[in-house]
Amino acid sequence: MTMPENDKGADALRPHAEDAFAEELKALAAADDRPRPTRWKLSPWAVATYLLGGTLADGTVITPKYAGPRRIVEVAVSTLATDRALLLLGVPGTAKTWVSEHLAAAVSGDSTLLVQGTAGTPEEAMRYGWNYARLLAHGPGREALVPSPVMRAMAEGSTVRVEELTRIPADVQDGLITVLSEKTLPIPELGQEVQAVRGFNLIATANDRDRGVNELSSALRRRFNTVVLPLPATAHAEVDIVARRVDQMGRALDLPAVPEGLEEIRRVVTVFRELREGVTADGRTKVKSPSGTLSTAEAISVVTGGLALAAHFGDGVLRPSDVAAGILGAVVRDPAADQVVWQEYLEAVVRERDGWKDFYRACREVTA
Repeated sequence: MTMPENDKGADALRPHAEDAFAEELKALAAADDRPRPTRWKLSPWAVATYLLGGTLADGTVITPKYAGPRRIVEVAVSTLATDRALLLLGVPGTAKTWVSEHLAAAVSGDSTLLVQGTAGTPEEAMRYGWNYARLLAHGPGREALVPSPVMRAMAEGSTVRVEELTRIPADVQDGLITVLSEKTLPIPELGQEVQAVRGFNLIATANDRDRGVNELSSALRRRFNTVVLPLPATAHAEVDIVARRVDQMGRALDLPAVPEGLEEIRRVVTVFRELREGVTADGRTKVKSPSGTLSTAEAISVVTGGLALAAHFGDGVLRPSDVAAGILGAVVRDPAADQVVWQEYLEAVVRERDGWKDFYRACREVTA
C-alpha cells in the first residue's frame, strides 16, 4: 500500500533537518528582522542561531545542532552569503555532513539536493543525464534532459550539497570548476547552458583521512572557502554531543532515555578520547592508539547500540555490558595490531581506575 505523501515524513526513521526542526525554523523566520540574502529563508544571523542554539525574544528555545566554536559557524554562514563555495574539512566524525545538512535546511529550506561522493560517482551526478526513452523517441531536447542536483540548485537559486568530495574521481570533480567560477553549466549537446540564479551555492565535505585518494586540484580548491571542523575540545563537550544525539535517535527508535545511561556515555567518551589522543585524561600515562578514528560519531553509534541492547535484552538501564561489545568493535579494526593495543589499555588503565571494575569485567568478557 502506498502511503500518503504527508504521512511519510511523520513516520520517517530519520526526517530531513527541515522537517525535524520545522517549528524552530518557523519561529526563527517569524522573529528574524535582519537582512536576508536573495532567496534565503533566514538571515545569516538566524542561520547561525539555528545551528548554535539560543532563546528568541518570544521565549522559543532553539536547540543547538552543532557544539563547537561560534566563529567556525559564522565563517561558514558568511561564506554561503558570497559567491564562494564552502568546503567543510575534518577527520571522520566531526559532524561535517550534519552541519552541511542543517546549513542547507536553514538557508534554502531544502537539504535534499545532494550528490553522494563515491569512487563510482559519474559525471552525470554533477552535470546532467538523459531520459533515453525520450531521447530515442523525440531526439535531444530539454525535455529529455535529467538535471543533476547541482543543475537544479543553479536553476532554483538553492543550496546543493556534495558529500565526500575527495572520494569522487578527479575528472568528475573538475566538472565543478566552471559551475563555481563562471556560475554556468554548459549543455553542449543542445548548444545551451544553465546559468545560476542568485541564491545558488554549494557545500562540499571532505575527509582529512582521505588525502591522497582523489585530492582536489588547485584550480578547484581555489573555488572553495575551507572551514576545518575540529573534534570536540573537551570531554564534557563531547559527552554533551553524544548524549544529545543519542537522545534524538533514541526517541525515534523508542529506546530508553539517555539520563539513565550518562555514566556509561562518559566512560565511552573517556575511552575513545584517551585512545585517540594517546594519553590518559590526567596526562600521566601514555597509551598506544589503534588504527581507527574513534570519532564522536562512532561513540554515538556505540551508545545507541548499547541502549538497544538494554531495551530489548536488559532492564532498560544502560550498563557496561551493553556498551562493551560496541567499544571492542570500534577499537579493534585490525585484529592483530589493534587487539594488542586494546588489551594493553584494559590492563594498564581501565583495570586500575577507581569505580571502573564493572566496566573492566564487561570489556574483558567480550575481549576473551
